[in-house]
Amino acid sequence: MQVSLPMAAESHFPCERLWLNANLDTSSPSGRIADAMVACDKGRIVYAGPRSDAPPFVAVEEVDCEGRWITPGLIDCHTHLVHAGNRAREFELRLAGATYEEIARAGGGIVSTMKATRDATEEDLVSQSLARLDALISEGATTVEVKSGYGLSLDAEIRMLRAAKRLGKERRVGVVTSFLGAHALPPEFAGRTDDYIDHVCTDMIPAIAALGLADAVDGFCESIGFSPAQIERVFMSARAHGLPVKLHAEQLSNSHGAALAARYGALSADHLEYLDAAGIQAMKASGTIAVLLPGAYYFTRETQMPPVGALRDANVPIAVATDCNPGTSPLTSLLLAMNMAATLFRLTVDECLAGVTINAARALGLGNETGSLEIGKSCDLAIWDIGSPAELVSNIGKNPLHARIWRGQ
Repeated sequence: MQVSLPMAAESHFPCERLWLNANLDTSSPSGRIADAMVACDKGRIVYAGPRSDAPPFVAVEEVDCEGRWITPGLIDCHTHLVHAGNRAREFELRLAGATYEEIARAGGGIVSTMKATRDATEEDLVSQSLARLDALISEGATTVEVKSGYGLSLDAEIRMLRAAKRLGKERRVGVVTSFLGAHALPPEFAGRTDDYIDHVCTDMIPAIAALGLADAVDGFCESIGFSPAQIERVFMSARAHGLPVKLHAEQLSNSHGAALAARYGALSADHLEYLDAAGIQAMKASGTIAVLLPGAYYFTRETQMPPVGALRDANVPIAVATDCNPGTSPLTSLLLAMNMAATLFRLTVDECLAGVTINAARALGLGNETGSLEIGKSCDLAIWDIGSPAELVSNIGKNPLHARIWRGQ
């Protein structure tokens, strides 16, 4: 129910919108609050807390939440949302026993998607990617990170990043972009990995930074990707052009990528199945967020679990993301990602919810902007038809979203 009210008298606090009669899961030190309200003005939260403690707001519009729960809008902090084609055939090969490495070395994997993406126009990429974005939005996502990395040439990477930026104009959602040129070796550089890294560092990063298309630089540090020495060169170039870094690290083996990323103050290190104690301590010291990707773990039938207990003991913040990509995690549901994180990795309900809100925001460098219900932050909300927040993690295949609010609208 919505009720329009007159503008405020001078003795009251004017705001644009109030959400009343709600329960809050704030993803902040305030925790969970019953009989609460959220006030918004000019797209920002001006109050989020108990109704009994609220100042005398007078709003242009009041919304009765009828006892529903409000959380911060969900944040998917690791996706490869923009790409062309699919790799369902590789799924069949894995079912028949082929490994990720075997498929990649036979010309499948990332290079397969590269060929389809290079052939796609910017319009094609936007059109195909919107369906994936809409699935995330329908479950309360208000911010989504999108990586490049399937073009692997300057023109194609620029086209991917432009398509990603356009997604944020086609839909009311925040889009954060990461340049992932160091994702795989394109065929034209076969046998010349160092030459390709030179190209990434001296040609691609400077051009993309000059165009303002990337918010961060990412890489794939792995035996079938790039060595720590090569990734360090990428990080040095990113730093020289004022871009923060993040890294796919320790997914298939322990390449000590997380420790390298931490040395460069990385926003996040992602996957982390083979992360060791030294990497955990380095991440703790640098404030690097651990991003867990249970969809990829599940889809590839991995058996090495990320060291969740050790991360927890070291107080390394944990985020959870879909890793939406065509080959190893064709997942477009943060709700299912939370359920997987709980069932496969034994995260608690609170850890899962923080993982797709405040810690996901921190993994994107947006911890001061969004991810929790706190005064001054963007009014990004998800309103749920649930009896308790645990339902967001425990249910499978049910979407209880009642309303999604982005920047107060």
